[in-house]
Amino acid sequence: MELEPIIGLEIHVQLKTKSKMFCACDNTGEDKPANTTICPICMGYPGTLPVPNAEAIHMAGKAALALNLHINNRSKFDRKNYFYPDLPKGYQISQYDEPFSQNGYLDVEVGSNQRHIGIERLHLEEDTAKLLHAGKSSLVDFNRAGTPLAEIVTKPDIKTPEEARVFLQELRLIMWYLGVSDADMEKGHLRCDANISLRPLGDSKMYTKTEIKNLNSFRSVERALVYEIGRQTKLWEAGQAPTITSTRGWDDKKGETVAQREKEAVHDYRYFPEPDIPPLEISSKQIELWQSELPELPNQRRQRLVEDYGLSQNDAQFLVDDKALGDLVEKLVEDLAPELENDIKAAAKLATNWIVNKLGAILRENNLMVDGLKCSVDKLVEFLLIVARRQVNSTNAQVLLKRLVETGRDPQDILDSEDLAQSSENGGLTEIVQRVLNSYPDQVKEYKAGKEPLIKFFVGAVMRETKGKSDPLVVEETIKDQLVS
Repeated sequence: MELEPIIGLEIHVQLKTKSKMFCACDNTGEDKPANTTICPICMGYPGTLPVPNAEAIHMAGKAALALNLHINNRSKFDRKNYFYPDLPKGYQISQYDEPFSQNGYLDVEVGSNQRHIGIERLHLEEDTAKLLHAGKSSLVDFNRAGTPLAEIVTKPDIKTPEEARVFLQELRLIMWYLGVSDADMEKGHLRCDANISLRPLGDSKMYTKTEIKNLNSFRSVERALVYEIGRQTKLWEAGQAPTITSTRGWDDKKGETVAQREKEAVHDYRYFPEPDIPPLEISSKQIELWQSELPELPNQRRQRLVEDYGLSQNDAQFLVDDKALGDLVEKLVEDLAPELENDIKAAAKLATNWIVNKLGAILRENNLMVDGLKCSVDKLVEFLLIVARRQVNSTNAQVLLKRLVETGRDPQDILDSEDLAQSSENGGLTEIVQRVLNSYPDQVKEYKAGKEPLIKFFVGAVMRETKGKSDPLVVEETIKDQLVS
């Protein structure tokens, strides 16, 4: 029997508002001592009244529109009732049958294929407290209780573990570009539960699903789904396909899912409308305002970099993924193009090569961020112009860039003080080339016999003689002239 996986994701995105979802407490409690950013409201004291955070609603509106969701003009909050030590009130304020938004989608590139992943809903809710386990004891830190969450639920449209990973990575990028969340999985800003079931290929029926929790990285999501497909396939082959919806945790060290409990059904939560919060009324005018605030999104930027800048898909993807580096390259292209006869593609090619490949390597080597660079955009433009004008060869240009990053000094000053400039004078070059060729008579014979790659050997020898200050292209042409004379 050939089986196919049916996968859906439930994603919680922490919104980086200044205060919590229903109270005025500081929303940066993860950086504060335990139980210091709390109040009677987020601690669930009787008689307290929650008030929705307008900025959280604003952020959720932009996130919903970026995911092509329909924002409902009317939605409401509900109480989701269950008991757990991290839930101080004994219920969570969430949204059930009238969510903030629904019926959206996200298109993602998986390999060479484009996949259309439906999104069922995005709704608002509050986060729980955080449990800290120490031996046989568990402690509760309530700093996180009440943090605003946007819960995003996909439709069961995902077909492979790779698609799940790519979808999550694209979702994180969108949250970054919107500025609504840091979406750091390791810090819990973006958390994902994966629902998976199998069914015979060609069947349209939905079978019993298993929920996988404790997925704290994109790699974990993909690995856990791969493992679960294997586990469930064996059950199907043994005639024991799952019949009870269950929850399993992911053990990253063992590389396997572990049974936790049977999954609760909706009726177990005893949802009912939150009596202390009136329904949300969102006008069409407000939705239009949120729409006007949307920035250029990752997929739009990717397409523009390919079409307008002439970049490869890989380079465009790299610049979109590293937003700060992408912003730097675009600023450099803007300032550089007028100096290159307004040739946008030439400026983009030059900036991408040196900033992505060379500067990126220096940043990684020194554990630096783009925002921490000592050198200004103007100085980087000046450096790129020095390269474009062939005032320095490639080897010395890398030295110049490294010194620029280290000191922030003017590139021309570094070029002059460290004697890195490429000589524009050809006087004496012919003599040096002839001397080098005379030193390697055997290699000259081999070149003339057809071993043309030896030209690089001769160029290297001449560059050593000139201490790297000659133009390699001029050197190569001079050598060829001498070899045919």
